[in-house]
Amino acid sequence: MDLKLNNKNALVCGSTAGIGKATAMALAAEGVNVTLAARNREKLKAVLAELPEHRNHSYIVANFSNPRDLQEQVIKFIEKNHGFHIVINNTGGPRSGSILTAALEEFDNAFIQHLKCNHVLAQATIPFMKEAGFGRIVNIISTSVKEPIPGLGVSNTIRGAVGNWSKTLATEVGEFGITVNNVLPGFTETERLNEIIKIKATKEEKSVEDMAEIMKNHTPAKRFAKPEETANVVTFLASEAASYINGINVPVDGGRTKSL
Repeated sequence: MDLKLNNKNALVCGSTAGIGKATAMALAAEGVNVTLAARNREKLKAVLAELPEHRNHSYIVANFSNPRDLQEQVIKFIEKNHGFHIVINNTGGPRSGSILTAALEEFDNAFIQHLKCNHVLAQATIPFMKEAGFGRIVNIISTSVKEPIPGLGVSNTIRGAVGNWSKTLATEVGEFGITVNNVLPGFTETERLNEIIKIKATKEEKSVEDMAEIMKNHTPAKRFAKPEETANVVTFLASEAASYINGINVPVDGGRTKSL
């Protein structure tokens, strides 16, 4: 299948590790000019060096704790370089813990990093998408959008807000050839998953290895996903081949989510 992504421009957030990095690699392999975005310059440079050299790749150093700064950095980049046909919103999840014990600041920080940053990026990039008659916004969220996950109180709350934000946006921009969709990763081999396994293992007085096996067995596929498997879904949704898919949640979880 020809995804018709050659020479499209993509902004990939949180692209120095995990699903974000895998997505940057997958898009670059399809001929996309990838702009990485994260806060660590050295890590950005390292990933940039791994991308195909024959493309116009770049990076933006941005602090996702400061939406205004993020927006300014992206607008400056667009003015000096090019607009983006594709935006991949991806930010590390909030700290684990019960919702009852969560501090107000945890909700504030998560709302800023996930919803507000997504919003300012949409405002900065959609004008170009409208002019191009093509746009793709893909939000990498969590299966908690469909089913809240025990022990992730703040994350469950904010992910739901992002899901509703994106659905609302999808209805407003669809007529311009722009789609907005959510990818909901399940248990994926990332640093985030390792953190969750360690916390659960400590809480239930089990070894990390035993807890990992228990979690795998909760998934019909009986294994964790590779970041590349989620990246492939993101790449498809970013393509012209997915032009009539808009405003949906796509779990990539090996069948773990029980709701339809």
